[in-house]
Amino acid sequence: MAADQALESERDAIVAALRPVVDGLVATFGPMCEVVLHDYRRPEESVVAVAGSVTGRAVGGAMSEIGMRIVARGDGAGDELNYVTRTRGGRLVKASTMVLRDSTGTVFGALCVNLDVTAVNEAHALLGALAGIGGAGGVGGTSADVPVTTFGNDIDSVVDAILDAHQLGQNGSWAGLGRAQRLELFRGLDERGVFAVRRAIEQVAARLGISRASAYSYLSQARAEAGKATDRAVTDTTPSGGHA
Repeated sequence: MAADQALESERDAIVAALRPVVDGLVATFGPMCEVVLHDYRRPEESVVAVAGSVTGRAVGGAMSEIGMRIVARGDGAGDELNYVTRTRGGRLVKASTMVLRDSTGTVFGALCVNLDVTAVNEAHALLGALAGIGGAGGVGGTSADVPVTTFGNDIDSVVDAILDAHQLGQNGSWAGLGRAQRLELFRGLDERGVFAVRRAIEQVAARLGISRASAYSYLSQARAEAGKATDRAVTDTTPSGGHA
């Protein structure tokens, strides 16, 4: 018990130490920069400090799809540096997400730096056109090639966006999916950290038009099959006569 309290105090101290860093980075890089400090111990309201306004985040807001992915990976999660994404409003963002760990290596939060490079990308494309360089894609290629990330202060909107993306990918409704496709849907949502969020199972069930019990059943089956696949992969890579 005392050890747990000591770790919680350590995590609180790390978060407190990073709060002034949030403001300092934005003061250095200017108005096109946003820095967000997340505490994943409260995923539905993980934003504990924010400076700048690129994604519209606010203190008390929820983690994004990227945060969900980190939570799903647990302590195996690593930093995601210098990637390019788009907001749902069409802004092109270059970002880095650096995970926070305590002294035991447990991931409990993240420091995110977001740079709005929309104008830079447009200038790059314009200069390329003036120079006669066809197909200049700018940062991260053309905007159409860059994936959209949902940044929402409401965790429900983030879960909805992930569901929408999965249903578009499946190109059909829940009723039109076979068992294997349904399990794949739940496996995909689980891998993206959706079910790490409180009440997410109820939200997914409501969106799909199924009961909460059915949703739990599909999630359980998806996890069981994923576990079997992992066991098979380990067995297949174990040398004959060796031990896994």
